[in-house]
Amino acid sequence: MQLWDVALLIVVSLQVTAMAYLPHPRWKALALALPFPFTTIALGQGQPINSTHVLALLVLIVYYHSIRLLHRRLPIVPSIGLGLGLYVLSSRMLLSIVPIQPASFPICVGTIGVLALALFLWQPPRSEPHHRTPLPVYLKLPTVIAVVGLLIYLKSTLQGFATLFPLVGVVGLYEARKGLWSVCRQAPVFALGMCALLTATYITQPLLGLHAALAIGWGMYLIVLLPLTLRMWQCEDADRAGAPS
Repeated sequence: MQLWDVALLIVVSLQVTAMAYLPHPRWKALALALPFPFTTIALGQGQPINSTHVLALLVLIVYYHSIRLLHRRLPIVPSIGLGLGLYVLSSRMLLSIVPIQPASFPICVGTIGVLALALFLWQPPRSEPHHRTPLPVYLKLPTVIAVVGLLIYLKSTLQGFATLFPLVGVVGLYEARKGLWSVCRQAPVFALGMCALLTATYITQPLLGLHAALAIGWGMYLIVLLPLTLRMWQCEDADRAGAPS
């Protein structure tokens, strides 16, 4: 296992473990939306940002919603397994049909940005139960590390799609299984923020290099993420206050 894989193992394991102990669905969803794994994988690959990174956002949104829909009829573990298979197959299909050219990048950003905005406006708030893992951290963390270690080997052939491979989403959705609607409501906010991050990185990386470009991209991501998340939470609170007791 390479150094960046070790760093990724640590980052993802800590992020998922934090999700396990956050009780509120909105906080779990927000923790899932922080792109620490993307940043670690992108730095480890050292490759310029291109259209595959943007298309991965579409596949990731489909992944979240597929698990939410599957979990209506199936237990959460097989639902996640089927969703993961869908992510890998969809990524490989898009890699074979979408040209990785400069002209395709703005088209992908524009298309996925419009789709994410439509989903953000469409999905209404929904009350979901709080849930916090009962396991002590000394049992939870080793389990998470073992699962994440196996998943790291699955992402190696997916090029730009690997940066958004749902390492946190596999174990994290298990921890957020009682709040999947909240996760799916946060997903378009994440996608919009990532469109800003990827665009800023794509524009600045030829001049500044990948490391500095990603730092600027993170700033753009937070500028989009924070106000949209606060607006979403305000709508949830207003809906809850107006609901009949």
